[in-house]
Amino acid sequence: MSNDPLLQPYTLKHLTLRNRIIVTSHEPAYPEDGMPKQRYRDYTVERAKGGVAMTMTAGSAAVSKDSPPVFNNLLAYKDEIVPWIREMTDAVHEQGSAIMIQLTHLGRRTRWDKGDWLPVVAPSHHREASHRAFPKKLEDWDIQRIIKDFADAAERMKAGGMDGVELEAYGHLIDQFTSPLTNELDGPYGGSLDNRMRFCLDVFRAMRERVGEDFILGVRYTADESLPGGTDKADGIEISKKLRDSGLIDYLNVIRGHIDTDPGLTDVIPIQGMANSPHLDFAGEIRAATQFPTFHAAKIPDVATARHAIAAGKVDMVGMTRAHMTDPHIVRKIIEKREDDIRPCVGANYCLDRIYQGGMAFCIHNAATGREQTMPHEVPKADLRKKVVIVGAGPAGLEAARVAGERGHDVVVFEAAANPGGQILLTARSPRRKEMISIIDWRMSQCEKLGVSFRFNTWAEAEIIEAENPDVVIIATGGIAHTDVLTKGNELVVSSWDIISGDVKPGTNVLVFDDAGDHAGLQAAEFLANAGAKVEIMTPDRSFAPEVMAMNLVPYMRSLQKLDVTFTVTYRLESLEKNGNQLLANVGSDYGGVAKQRTFDQVVINHGTIPLDDIYFELKPRSSNLGEVSYDELLEGKPQTVTRNAQGKYQLFRIGDAVAARNTHAAIYDALRLCKDI
Repeated sequence: MSNDPLLQPYTLKHLTLRNRIIVTSHEPAYPEDGMPKQRYRDYTVERAKGGVAMTMTAGSAAVSKDSPPVFNNLLAYKDEIVPWIREMTDAVHEQGSAIMIQLTHLGRRTRWDKGDWLPVVAPSHHREASHRAFPKKLEDWDIQRIIKDFADAAERMKAGGMDGVELEAYGHLIDQFTSPLTNELDGPYGGSLDNRMRFCLDVFRAMRERVGEDFILGVRYTADESLPGGTDKADGIEISKKLRDSGLIDYLNVIRGHIDTDPGLTDVIPIQGMANSPHLDFAGEIRAATQFPTFHAAKIPDVATARHAIAAGKVDMVGMTRAHMTDPHIVRKIIEKREDDIRPCVGANYCLDRIYQGGMAFCIHNAATGREQTMPHEVPKADLRKKVVIVGAGPAGLEAARVAGERGHDVVVFEAAANPGGQILLTARSPRRKEMISIIDWRMSQCEKLGVSFRFNTWAEAEIIEAENPDVVIIATGGIAHTDVLTKGNELVVSSWDIISGDVKPGTNVLVFDDAGDHAGLQAAEFLANAGAKVEIMTPDRSFAPEVMAMNLVPYMRSLQKLDVTFTVTYRLESLEKNGNQLLANVGSDYGGVAKQRTFDQVVINHGTIPLDDIYFELKPRSSNLGEVSYDELLEGKPQTVTRNAQGKYQLFRIGDAVAARNTHAAIYDALRLCKDI
């Protein structure tokens, strides 16, 4: 028996959980037709295989037709979900984990033009800023209908083998009843706190009557909205005690904050550069005040913090949800005393930001997450050991080296710079994004364990590469900043990289022309503004920085707005010319009919990268495949067998930005899906 606090079992009512780590409910947006089919099931089961005590699915499943998902949620109001749920719960139980599901009615936190185009409902006509729909004020028949929908959905989930149901209250319909900011009803469901809580308790009562006592019911709720006029801490403690005293629920899952705006959501679910475990002490206060089983999750990315949460009695079960998207085998590695092998969550929030833009949740540096059908979390050994030469030690090259090393190959990596990292080194220069360097550090640590050989400060010319007698050569040289985008005056600009790296001194009146919309443009603007420059960000797009996405945008805006940065959308920098010691900028618009002139002393271009591919094209004629990739073999998970040059002595491939400007996830995915079959 281990004395590790995280590995102690916990008894929740009739359910024994094998340790203290859970994956809290979240929606990875993997459902098909609203059902948890194979992709969803495989993703969920992988966390159970990794040893987690309980995995909680859906974030959250819709119980009513007038709660249409705004990202691809499960549809718990459909009877046909039951067999799909049963397949998933059986598979999770086989791995020794418990499994619960989160149910909700979104209330105003959705849109009327989704699903069946039914009116959005809430206890007031106040819209939610994030989803913009003006709701219908609930009538009595709406309330009774939705209570029944919750009970029906809970019954389906029990029939599907779930160990329990958690209600998603915070920000959703239940919380909209509880909060005085969003409840303007009269009568039994409005007014006093007891009346505002009545809907929540009526829902629990209806569910408990359906599912009986041998089924876990819990609630994830806000115990402090952190909003003027909303539920405050004192209210939250009272709400917590009333929930406990109802006798209807088995645990509390505590949240602090509000999610009706992007900044509010980001404070509830903090990203990189924000404090770890910001609400853990608050959850501990709720547990102390209620003496009731308490769960909590909010940026608890590392084992040490999770262990403290349990050892200090802050919570009974600690949620490491994004951490398990990064590494589903955290618990197994703790048990095996391999904590240094845990792939670290870097808080990039690529996972959540993607779903809020209608995509699937993918981890920025674990390309197997959500792709368990085709991509391995643990790479098997190859039957035949090969010599693999990789050029470039950025994220693509290091992932290729790691995976090839896991395959058992003899791997050597050439890197022209003195240190690994590629573009991640630039990203991590911003103090708020320094966690990104863990993407590199973890891979270097793994490569060293696997015996990968590194040659830094080495320009990999063809003769040097071929002297290694490689079977496979992978070019992962990345790209260089692309600034040649103007009709005139390209020699007068600097790149976002020049500013971020410190190679170019900031000007005093600076235009950042951002035609890529990614982090580098905002990052450069922040460096400039912090240096005292007057900064304007201009983009031809209808919104700025669209690739940065909602939650990652929040810290930038909090910084840049304080620094009085100007944002100009729908205008295009067309050309530049010298005007004394100033630059005259000619500005137009893709919409036509605009010709303006502006004066700056420095112009920064952010327009992605162009590939550094000279070595690839030099090697290509001497390779057996002439650089060709069989996409059919790649997508079917088969080794590459293309032979176009019988005299070629090695296969040649390129990955990441050496192919085209994309992002870190794409580079790592390139490397994993190619190298896992070498």
